[in-house]
Formats: sequence, C-alpha cells, structure tokens
Amino acid sequence: MWIQSNLKLPPFSRGFHLITSQVLDALPQLKTLKTGLLHIFIQHTSASLTLNENADPEVRVDMEMAISRIVPEDFPYIHTYEGSDDMPAHIKSSMMGSSITVPIDDGRLALGTWQGVYLCEHRDHGGRRRLVLTAFGAPKN
Repeated sequence: MWIQSNLKLPPFSRGFHLITSQVLDALPQLKTLKTGLLHIFIQHTSASLTLNENADPEVRVDMEMAISRIVPEDFPYIHTYEGSDDMPAHIKSSMMGSSITVPIDDGRLALGTWQGVYLCEHRDHGGRRRLVLTAFGAPKN
C-alpha cells in the first residue's frame, strides 16, 4: 500500500526545528500500516532534514551553532546575489540532506526514545517549506 501527502510548513527562523508532530498530522493514514517505511523529502535547496534529539531544546541551538561554524557566511562565496546567507544555506543543505527515511512499526514511526524529525532552516528568511511524505508498507489486518 502506498500513501502520499504534501506538507506545507509555515516560515521558520534560521535554526533546527522539530516537525515530527506536523509530519504525523499530515499523514493520518500512517496508522493503517503494520510495517513499512516513511520517506520525507524537502523540495528546497536551502533547507534540509535530519533526525536528532527531541527533548532538550539546547541541542537545537548547539546544532545551529556548529553547522554555522563549519559553513561560515563570511567565506568569499561567488554566488551572493540572493544574500549572504544563501550560498552557505545551499552547502548546509547538501551536507545535511534533502530526505530521511523512517521505519513504520504497527502504525507508528519507529523512532528512538529521544529522536525527532528536524527541519533545518538555513536561511534567515527562508519562507514556507514544502515536504513530500511517501509511506509504503503492509496494511494492518
């Protein structure tokens, strides 16, 4: 069984944001699958997705500080006409990735106790972000 849904997220500030609940709300049919996979894809080149700590918000702050240190805005980039945060956002997006896949177990995401789905917003004003959610697996009996 295949299920697909599009999720439009509101604009987020630069940083790492937990979106697990928004993903689950956009795909209520996930509960009908016994076992399978959920593929989450972001349709943008200046934001990314990852899995990480879902409890302590300090982790999200540290993630932003670390990735911004690794990919600084003051590097002499050539691509600058969309702003000083644009080219670093493209690099961060490529480093973090445009998709994640999570197992489905008995109608729920088989995330670890402390795992959550993150939207990684790499622009100061990235705007609304679009995700494609594709679940496939065996239906519950």
